[in-house]
Amino acid sequence: MLTFDESSIIPADAPSDLIAAAGGILIRVTAQGLREVACVYRAERGDWTFPKGKLDAGETFAEAALREVWEETGFTCHILTFAGTTYYTHRKGRAKIAAYFLMNVVEGEFVPNDEVDIFRWVAADAVSELLTWDRDKDLFRKVMLLDEMHAQAS
Repeated sequence: MLTFDESSIIPADAPSDLIAAAGGILIRVTAQGLREVACVYRAERGDWTFPKGKLDAGETFAEAALREVWEETGFTCHILTFAGTTYYTHRKGRAKIAAYFLMNVVEGEFVPNDEVDIFRWVAADAVSELLTWDRDKDLFRKVMLLDEMHAQAS
C-alpha cells in the first residue's frame, strides 16, 4: 500500500464536526492506448462522480478509499498516488472533505448496487464533461497533471 503522511489531509482549522471521506479515481489504458477513467452515476443523487464514502472508525483515508471503491464498484484496486482533496459543504450543511487516490484495477466486475447505478469507463479527455460537480472537475484537472496519470496504467 502507498506510504503517505495523511496528517496533512485535514486542515488545522477544520471544524470539529468535519465529515471525512475518501475515494478513488480509477484509471486504465485500453489495448488501443487510450487512457480511461471510471465514473459512477448515483440515481438517488442524480450525479456523475467518482466512487467515495465516509471513513469508518479507525480507518486511514487510503484504507477507506480502497474499501469504498470496492463497495461501490466491485473492483479491488491498487493505489498509485494521492490525488488531492475536495472540500465543500455537505447537503446537510456540514463541512466535508474527501481525499482521493489515483488507482488502477487489480480485479473485479461492476454490479449495480444500493449506491451506484451505472459504472462507465470514460476517455480521460471527456471526463470533465460528464462529471456533475465543479469540485470533481477541479480535482480532475489537477489529476491530469500527475505523472502517474500519464505512466502506463495496468
